[in-house]
Amino acid sequence: VQLQASGGGLVQAGGSLRLSCAASGRAFGNHAMAWFRQAPGKEREFVAGIRWSGGNTYYASSVKGRFTISKDTAKNTMYLLMETLKPEDTAIYYCAARFGSTVWGTVGEYNYWGQGTLVTVSS
Repeated sequence: VQLQASGGGLVQAGGSLRLSCAASGRAFGNHAMAWFRQAPGKEREFVAGIRWSGGNTYYASSVKGRFTISKDTAKNTMYLLMETLKPEDTAIYYCAARFGSTVWGTVGEYNYWGQGTLVTVSS
């Protein structure tokens, strides 16, 4: 499985960005995908996750109400719409996938990772 993340960039506080994560290499069925982020000097943290079958979504408390995770099954692509961005959202954002429908919030539960895309929010 290969994951390709894209969509990062520089945005002012209060602005929006949409990240994409395209998956290829193996048919997805009973699996979960998620977005994590890692700010300079900090550990990688869970941002949002989605069950590919059923579409249940999960969010970290720090982004709930501002970020929306979604998927396009036909394109094998996951998205993260980030709104009302804050400087503390600045990080490299990674997409991840695991086989098994449970969305875990821990890095070690995911089998596949994208290369990361940098999001910078200026104040």
